[in-house]
Amino acid sequence: MIVITGATGNVGRPLVQTLSAAGEDVVAVSRHAAPSGNTDPNVSHFAADLNSPESLAPVLDGAKAIFLLTPPDFLAGGNLHEVLEVVRGAGVPRVVFLSSQGVGTQRHPSVFEDAVTGSGLEWTILRPGNFASNAYAWADSIRTQRAMAAPFADVALPVVDPQDIAEVAAAALLESGHANAVYTLTGPAAITPRRQAEIIQEVIGTPIAFTELTRDQARAGILTHMPEPVVETTLSILGSPTPAEQAVSPDAEKVLRRPPHTFDDWVTRNLQAFR
Repeated sequence: MIVITGATGNVGRPLVQTLSAAGEDVVAVSRHAAPSGNTDPNVSHFAADLNSPESLAPVLDGAKAIFLLTPPDFLAGGNLHEVLEVVRGAGVPRVVFLSSQGVGTQRHPSVFEDAVTGSGLEWTILRPGNFASNAYAWADSIRTQRAMAAPFADVALPVVDPQDIAEVAAAALLESGHANAVYTLTGPAAITPRRQAEIIQEVIGTPIAFTELTRDQARAGILTHMPEPVVETTLSILGSPTPAEQAVSPDAEKVLRRPPHTFDDWVTRNLQAFR
């Protein structure tokens, strides 16, 4: 049995599906009750909050691994050491932790990764870059106005498909050979916001008007759903990425034994969000 936290998110959902398809029993953990209509016999749902580590304890008995994804508000005061103590106390031997590429490039603090690597558990750390699913932020304006706006229109980053992150996580949870590994996960090519707009336009078959936002305009929008320190770091990565942040990592292809998905692939698979 494998426990997945953040199970209703852009990575958690496909991870649960991937593990279930592999025949694994999965406990899908989120803050809220089970989604309606779940008929997958391999998946059970459980409500817990990593900000209250003991709430996770009831589902850990007998688990062979756990996927840890901390919620955004965990940055404000969550204690990953306490979460890992609960995990270790339940006898779970393996943890896969979703971190960020910014730790590797020293944009983000390493405190959570340090807790994982010092936990005494067998660990794997995933460091994804810019998510393709961040394009959902444009979905409403594209559907209703056939328009989208983004800052740093011509700065390219290799956006990563959350499906690829989920499949790498599944490999680390199921296979041997990933202990004490750190994987930087990107897409197969750097792509600008302007080109992302063109791809969405091509896939939906309808013209889209693109507007470039100033940094201040972008900051105001992102602050509605992201903590302020993370916003500033995110804008710096989007606007002034380092060579490492613009580079394509080989790690996803190495683990998956196939090239990572393109942004075109992600848009095509999520077409209905933009129509």
